[in-house]
Amino acid sequence: MSEKDRKKVKWKRKKHSRVNLKPVIAAIAFTVIVLTAVVLSIFIKKYSPSKEHVDLKEYYHLAVEDELALILDQQLLEETAKYWDDQVYLKFETVQQYLNQRFYWDSNENILRYTTDSDIISVNAGENMYMEGKKENQEPYTIVRVDGESVFLALPFVQKFTNLDFAQYAEPGRVVITASWGEISKASVKKNTQIRVRGGIKSPIVSDVKKGSSVFVLDSGDKWSKVCTEDGMVGYLPNKRLGDVNQEVISREFEEPQFTHLLKEGQISLGWHQVTTQEANDRVASVLQATKGINVISPTWFYLNDNEGNIYSLASRDYVEYCHQQNVEVWGLVSNLENPEADSGYVLTHTSTRDYLTDQIIAAAIEYNLDGINLDFEALSGEVGDSYVQFIRELSLKCEKNDLVLSVDNYVPSSYTAFYNRKEQAVFADYVIIMAYDEHYSGSEDIGSVSSIGFVKKGVTDTLEEVPKEQIILGMPFYSRVWELTPKEGAGEDVSSASEDYIPYTFTCTEEGMQTIEDRYTANGAQAVWSEEDGQYVAEYKSEGKTYKIWIENETSLEEKLKVMREHDLAGAAYWKLGLERQSAWDTIIKYVN
Repeated sequence: MSEKDRKKVKWKRKKHSRVNLKPVIAAIAFTVIVLTAVVLSIFIKKYSPSKEHVDLKEYYHLAVEDELALILDQQLLEETAKYWDDQVYLKFETVQQYLNQRFYWDSNENILRYTTDSDIISVNAGENMYMEGKKENQEPYTIVRVDGESVFLALPFVQKFTNLDFAQYAEPGRVVITASWGEISKASVKKNTQIRVRGGIKSPIVSDVKKGSSVFVLDSGDKWSKVCTEDGMVGYLPNKRLGDVNQEVISREFEEPQFTHLLKEGQISLGWHQVTTQEANDRVASVLQATKGINVISPTWFYLNDNEGNIYSLASRDYVEYCHQQNVEVWGLVSNLENPEADSGYVLTHTSTRDYLTDQIIAAAIEYNLDGINLDFEALSGEVGDSYVQFIRELSLKCEKNDLVLSVDNYVPSSYTAFYNRKEQAVFADYVIIMAYDEHYSGSEDIGSVSSIGFVKKGVTDTLEEVPKEQIILGMPFYSRVWELTPKEGAGEDVSSASEDYIPYTFTCTEEGMQTIEDRYTANGAQAVWSEEDGQYVAEYKSEGKTYKIWIENETSLEEKLKVMREHDLAGAAYWKLGLERQSAWDTIIKYVN
């Protein structure tokens, strides 16, 4: 092959080689483009904000057409409102829980009550008229609506007695309520953006917000903050879209009720006088003469006697006149314990019988020229707690209008007596008396002190969390319990005896006064030993195979309790009951209560 031919062949091969590379390069380029597009798509998908909008009806818990979402103090509630006849209605329970606990609903007689500082407001379900004391008023809407098992209150009516403001909006239907006033955090939106369900650009959109809008800042995070718009759209905004967070003070003109109390000058020294017959009233002179420094006596004269609200009375005008001559006030005690046939729960939960009961109490107080009422309703169930507090509210107004002091006896605070609501009692009643005794009683699981010092101290400090000190009277016992312990047969010999909480005896107890107690243990050769833990002396002796144990209430234990009263600057002291003390006890009392 000639040189010329070889060059031709070589040129053709090179040309052929170049032609074959083009598809390869094209394929590679295409692959690169596709991969780039995929990566870019993934990048865009990952880092681009979602444009999905949340289902607002679901987000705002709206299930039916007449429901409104409820945004209270910039927080979206699970509860909803109703929109009927161009008015917003809230469930009674929602009003009580979040806005105003003073509204009271009688489900037996379908009556709404509200107690102000001067009048009782009363509304029948389905009406637009209401009574304010004896004055009839009217609203342009139905005030209370009953829908099945639920009770709804018109929000404008709630607003008449509650420091709140509200506004209504559409899409979704919602009502925005402000009931907490004071300092709040707000910021301006720096750029058009969206509020989202959660922090993160992939979270669904709740609402669009424009540059310059103001939002409430509820919770600040590192990159996102929980906010609420002024029209109640709640969600999260990126911090980079928020301006500086500033503190603003929001307020509303509202005339708060002014509750007053008939408090006595100086300390109260109150003795309960147990009166069980008319003849017992004749002994008031000797009862008072045995005391020192008493300025209030509370005879146990009245008790609930039936389910109509009638009271049984042992009152005596001569008794009152004698006490007044001795400069001693008379606060008649009203109890619910004497007649087991009278159902306190029934009377308190029916407005008609509750009203009748209060009227009977006031009528008796006027008839016998009493200075006050001492309310002693015990052993109530939690189901009637609201009705009991409403009873105190209504009774207090009638007492105030008749210049009667209202004092209310209370257990020491505990989880199972929380429904007595001492804080609300103290708003209306003049005095709250702590019955700082019966720490252990005949129905207790074990024996112990009637009123150990730890029990008293805790009772006082816990009550002070609910009641001002100038309204607290510390009740203390003049009696002790004698515990009679009988060994159980086979104690220590069976499997149950090995348990830590096993009690190897059965027990009963009796209540006895100061001198009787001392005579008892000294006659049986027992020595009283001081218990620092209990703040009193303890005595123990055996007789006829039984053990007797006494935590002794006397002048020494009484003084420890009086020190607690003085330490906390309380309104005074009360003693159950007159006749169980001895003369020397009064020498101790007058050192602390003048």
